[in-house]
Amino acid sequence: MTTLIDRPHSALLVIDVQNGVVAHAYDRDRVVANIATLVDKARAAGVEVVWVQHNSEEFPSGSESWQYVPELVRRDAEPLVQKAYGDSFEDTDLEAVLAARGVGRLFVSGAQTDACIRSTLHGAIARGYDATLVGDAHTTEDLSSYGAPPPGQVIAHTNLYWRYHTAPGRGAGTVDTAEVDFAAAVPA
Repeated sequence: MTTLIDRPHSALLVIDVQNGVVAHAYDRDRVVANIATLVDKARAAGVEVVWVQHNSEEFPSGSESWQYVPELVRRDAEPLVQKAYGDSFEDTDLEAVLAARGVGRLFVSGAQTDACIRSTLHGAIARGYDATLVGDAHTTEDLSSYGAPPPGQVIAHTNLYWRYHTAPGRGAGTVDTAEVDFAAAVPA
């Protein structure tokens, strides 16, 4: 359903699953295990896995906090997009990476739910992509001391509103890891 022309392929986005980003994340181990399952499923189906990595003063390039968690290993052939803003498309080469691969549908996973995940989902839809959130493969840290709801509620609310998100000619929705069928997402 994407509004992008000649973009029949799908990709899995793995956003900011970096040591410093998920060190104190809600349900970290289960979420990282689900993302690892998604990466394996995508690779087995021949679906692109695109890695996104945040750079900031808190996560300087090359530092331990900047590195991806050890449970997730990117292959050399898989694109790595560096970003400095919440939306993974903003001031990055993500659009060029996806265009070169004919990608019009995204499965989104990673961290943090209430920042980079939400921003990227909205950025994708606004740019014409179909964007599916993998509901049990994203997480956030507890920011309730700053007035945010507890992380479980942030995740549940994000899953709820994205499940019913719509835009003309584009698809959205939320699925769980077990429901993702990348083989069905590969064009014949």
